[in-house]
Amino acid sequence: MRAIQVNEVGGPEVLHMVEIDRPEPGVGEVVIDVAAVGVNFIDTYQRGGLYPMELPLIPGPECAGTVAAIGEGVTEFSTGDRVAVAAASGSYAQARTAPAAQCVSIPDGVTFELAAAALLQGMTAHYLATDTYPLRAGDTCLIHAGAGGTGRLLIQLAKTAGAEVFTTVGTDAKGELAASAGADHVINYSKTRFADEVRRIAGEDAPLDVVYDGVGAAVFDDSLGLLRKRGLMATFGNASGAVEPIAPLALSRAGSLFLTRPTLFDYISTREELVARASDVFGRIGDGSLEVTIGATYALEDAAQAHIDLEGRKTTGKLLLIP
Repeated sequence: MRAIQVNEVGGPEVLHMVEIDRPEPGVGEVVIDVAAVGVNFIDTYQRGGLYPMELPLIPGPECAGTVAAIGEGVTEFSTGDRVAVAAASGSYAQARTAPAAQCVSIPDGVTFELAAAALLQGMTAHYLATDTYPLRAGDTCLIHAGAGGTGRLLIQLAKTAGAEVFTTVGTDAKGELAASAGADHVINYSKTRFADEVRRIAGEDAPLDVVYDGVGAAVFDDSLGLLRKRGLMATFGNASGAVEPIAPLALSRAGSLFLTRPTLFDYISTREELVARASDVFGRIGDGSLEVTIGATYALEDAAQAHIDLEGRKTTGKLLLIP
């Protein structure tokens, strides 16, 4: 079968197409014939070495497809079942193994493409809005990169909870996409300093209950300065680079702020939580209350271009590879 492999860390050029044997399931595993692969920033962190991984590496935790084989001890799934997974790595391929305990069923009415587009980013938006800082009616939040896959889903969940949503984008076209998700205030950071605009709109220096930040270094300090006393900063991504270390005393001086660096896998650490979170996301997609935007699809051999586009912040919505 064909797969994309990384033999040394580096830029998109280290993503190489290879021919390898189809995998066989181990104990507790299934083999998935991959129909669609979600492309995520975590893939670029693994490829580039920010998140150290054992090499050679087939990138990508997220995919959707059909169960082709089951290993010893697997009882929840059968061959032919439609499943999605966001676990470890191995999705940039025509087939992959995955622990059955980390797979979820795809319900009727949700396509492979939607499942691959929504599982990782949808569950990320879900845990941020419902657990990291559980939004309630009247809360005020800032969501960076509102036209991205996670950002646009997070805007929708925030509005469902009744929050007032500020969001940042880099172009007017992206602003329209963020606004269509329900954002109350869309700020084009290429035209104005976002922190000044948030303060101007809100009429106060520190108006925010929470900032959800997947951008990282470029926006961190200004975002922190917008939080009310005891506000929370959730920095969950590094699209512009990793955030520099911060002294705990700085959080005290800024108003007893909370700072967390959450990761999805700590919010789906049990089978019960994984199934509940994925089911809620898929259920919202199925009933039309959560809209998923697929920004572009690429052939498997074009994985490097997908990474270039993602890291260049040229994209909106979710990027998919179609093996």
